[in-house]
Amino acid sequence: MKKMQFAAMLTVIFAVASAAYPEEVTYSRDIWPVFEAKCIVCHGPDSPELPEFEKDKDGYKGKGKGPRMDSYSYMISFIGWPDTGAIMRRLNDGRNTKDGKPGNMYQYLGATEEERQQNFSLFAKWIGNWTLKKVPDLTKEELNSIKVRY
Repeated sequence: MKKMQFAAMLTVIFAVASAAYPEEVTYSRDIWPVFEAKCIVCHGPDSPELPEFEKDKDGYKGKGKGPRMDSYSYMISFIGWPDTGAIMRRLNDGRNTKDGKPGNMYQYLGATEEERQQNFSLFAKWIGNWTLKKVPDLTKEELNSIKVRY
């Protein structure tokens, strides 16, 4: 009987700990599968790096290509630096904007609103400080609160 009580107590402790400290979202486990399923067609290895993309945005967009983001290193440059907040502005669901319009890539996060919201929430949790600001408008504290775990 005591073994069963101890096991039950451990189960409750682990359940409370799991609720209090939810698992961190990571790039490799959580973000990459969504990116691979939803984004890689336009932002994969045959897409241009950001400086090249900047030279001919309209031309690349016409070819269905955005800047390359198919690795952790490429992707975080659109979160932290040099194009701070770019992913947040483009994947944003519009609920925290003045006009209520979602970002231009939000629609690609899923086939249904439920799937888009689920994937949006995953990215938001991964990034931490979901900001739509660009570098000149960010405080040091805001920039430091962006977290993107590999």
